[in-house]
Amino acid sequence: MDQSAGSVHALVKSKYGSIAEQGSSCCAPSACGCGPGGAEQTALQIGYRPQDLQKAPEGSNLGLGCGNPIAAAQLKPGEVVVDLGSGAGFDAFLAAAEVGPEGRVIGVDMTEAMLERARRNAEKSGAANVQFRQGYIESLPLGDASVDVIISNCVVNLSPDKPAVFREAFRVLKPGGRLVVSDIVLRGQLPERVLQSAAAYVGCVAGALQAEDYLEAIRKAGFEQVTVVEDGGMDLGGFESDPMVQEISAAVGVETVKKAAQAVRHVIVKARR
Repeated sequence: MDQSAGSVHALVKSKYGSIAEQGSSCCAPSACGCGPGGAEQTALQIGYRPQDLQKAPEGSNLGLGCGNPIAAAQLKPGEVVVDLGSGAGFDAFLAAAEVGPEGRVIGVDMTEAMLERARRNAEKSGAANVQFRQGYIESLPLGDASVDVIISNCVVNLSPDKPAVFREAFRVLKPGGRLVVSDIVLRGQLPERVLQSAAAYVGCVAGALQAEDYLEAIRKAGFEQVTVVEDGGMDLGGFESDPMVQEISAAVGVETVKKAAQAVRHVIVKARR
C-alpha cells in the first residue's frame, strides 16, 4: 500500500470516521480494538475497571484501545493532560476525572466525525475541563512546554511518521513531564502480504514498528527513563467474529493472519521529558 503521509491520513480518517458515525464497538482486532464481547468487555480485558466504564459518558468507549494508559499515568489533580488520537473521548474523560476541575484535558484527533462525537459526549456529560481540538499528532496544535502529561492509546502505530509524533510530544511537554503510550509493536517479521494490506494498516498491525525501533524513536526525541511497563501478546480468541480481523483475513488469508499474530505485541511505555 502507499504509505505516504497524505494517503495514510486519508485511509485512517476514512476508516475511523465511519466507526465514529456508526458508533460500532467492534471495529478492530482485539489487540488494538474490540474482541467478540463488545466495547465494554474489551475495555475490561485490556485493563480498565468496571468503575472506569461508569465514569465515561455513554458512547465514548468504542472499544478501540489496546491497554489502559490512564492506570500507568498516575495523574494528579490540577495537571494538564493531552490525549493523542482521542477518538470519541473515552480516555480523555477518564483523565478529566483524575485531574479534577482544577485540571484540564485536551483531546487531539484528525477525524472530524470522531471530534463531533467526542464534543457531543462532553456536552451531555457536562465535562467542563475537557476540550477536543482537530489536528495531526505529528504537528500538535499546542504551545511549547505547555502540558504535564501526554497519553495515547493504540494510535501512534497509525501515524506515517512516528518519530515526529514523539518529537512533538517532547516539544509540548513541560520539563519533567510524562509520556504514557499504549500501543502495538512488533517482535518479529510480518508476512509481506500483511505489510501491503490497507486493512492490516488501519487494524493497527501493518504500520507497527519493531519494539526496539519504537523505544529508540522515543529516546531520540529526547525522552529519558523510557520503560516498558506492560508487554503482552495479541489475543486471537474469537477473531473469526471480529469484523476488522475478518476484513484482514479476507485480504491476506486466515493462516497469514495467524502467522502475523505471533509477531504482534501490545505494550505500555512510560518516559519522562
